[in-house]
Amino acid sequence: MNDLLIIMKQELLLTLIIFVLLTLKIAKDMDNGAFLNLVNLLLAINFVVGFLGGMEGMLFNEMYHTNSLIILEKNILNLGTLIISLQSWSWLKDHKHVAEFYILLLCTLLGMFFMISAGNLLMFYLGLELSTIPLAAIANFDLAKRKSSEAAMKLIISSAFSSGLLLFGISLVYGSTGTLGFAGIAASYSADPMQLFAFVLLLAGFGFKISAVPFHLWTADVYEGAPVAVTSYLSVISKGAILFVLVPVLYTVFKPIAESWYNMLYLLSVVTIIVGNLFAIRQENFKRFLAFSSIAQVGFILVGITGSSSAGSSAVVYFVLIYIFSNLAAFGVVSFVSATTGREGISDYKGFYKTNPVLSWVLAIGLFSLAGVPPTAGFFGKFFLLLAGAGKGNYILLTIAALNMIISLYYYLRIVKAIFMDSNDHPIEKLSVPVFPKLALYLCMAGIVFTGFVRYVYDYIQSLSIGF
Repeated sequence: MNDLLIIMKQELLLTLIIFVLLTLKIAKDMDNGAFLNLVNLLLAINFVVGFLGGMEGMLFNEMYHTNSLIILEKNILNLGTLIISLQSWSWLKDHKHVAEFYILLLCTLLGMFFMISAGNLLMFYLGLELSTIPLAAIANFDLAKRKSSEAAMKLIISSAFSSGLLLFGISLVYGSTGTLGFAGIAASYSADPMQLFAFVLLLAGFGFKISAVPFHLWTADVYEGAPVAVTSYLSVISKGAILFVLVPVLYTVFKPIAESWYNMLYLLSVVTIIVGNLFAIRQENFKRFLAFSSIAQVGFILVGITGSSSAGSSAVVYFVLIYIFSNLAAFGVVSFVSATTGREGISDYKGFYKTNPVLSWVLAIGLFSLAGVPPTAGFFGKFFLLLAGAGKGNYILLTIAALNMIISLYYYLRIVKAIFMDSNDHPIEKLSVPVFPKLALYLCMAGIVFTGFVRYVYDYIQSLSIGF
């Protein structure tokens, strides 16, 4: 029992927080401000405790397992959730259903934790569903907006379709290997036609969750319709969790068919980067722009995964950490502006620097990091991804990725130009940022600087990734 409490510490603590919030909702009507203060305190405690007393091990006949890298990955997701919660203060302080929002949000995070620790396809699927279904509910949390309902409907339909593909693939894997355990699958998997078809179905299911092309069609509409806080969560936490699962599944479970999935990822990464970049250029809504930007970022991550080494694993974890800080810096400003003024168009940000210089610099630095402009952390993140991809010696793929980095500079710098150089007859008025959103933006800026300039961060992640 002691081992169970320590090994599953992060899941149990998150479950306890969910029950505390549920009890408060049922027993007492709290003021929104006090409730938000309590939730942010609990999430901060959850993040700190996540680093204390970790223990490696397996439970439930190897259906659940954890190690130092998995513990770090869960802590990264805890940090991202805390930042999103702080950023959402301006939106949630006047909302009628604050408790319900956090209960659903933390249920999705709990599902992601089980998914990351899964040692069995059944446990993985249960965690995936627990993380997906509540997301559709909170995507509809702007109850008065039709677009929010539309976003939730598109999310649930696309999730149901991708889950169907996954289940079909899982059934074929089980039928051909006789087991759902990762170790058993790895020992008996081969490149025969049925098992390859099963893998293609599984990869398609993963592709939907990370918005890889051509499984990305739901992304922009859902990002635009959902509240900005939910869009932030979908963009960084949900994708990060799936990527944390995808890497070990490819590197260990499906290692016997590594040559086959390398060719598939090669094609997916090229198409995803190109399509994400080309469509990002055309966007005028900030949330849709960040949606296609995130699709392009996934393409770069897939390039790193193709390296099939511990360098690929550590580069993905390192980039997801950087991506959380960079993307949430941009989303934090967009979220606050949207909650305060209701304006979400890129053209609305023309002349933004004249009225809000601090917010302008936060947004610009976040965009620079997403573009991979040195010396921001995003540059080092993409550098290590490309370096990992170079392990296979496929310089055509690296050339395509590098050229697309140059293309991405255009649409990121287009926004920076609008903020600092363009004029606007009706600029966004000067905004006073409350304490919690301001703290979230400071955390993002500190994270971009710290992860980029402190070598220990990458070295520590790499030391945990040895073994792939």
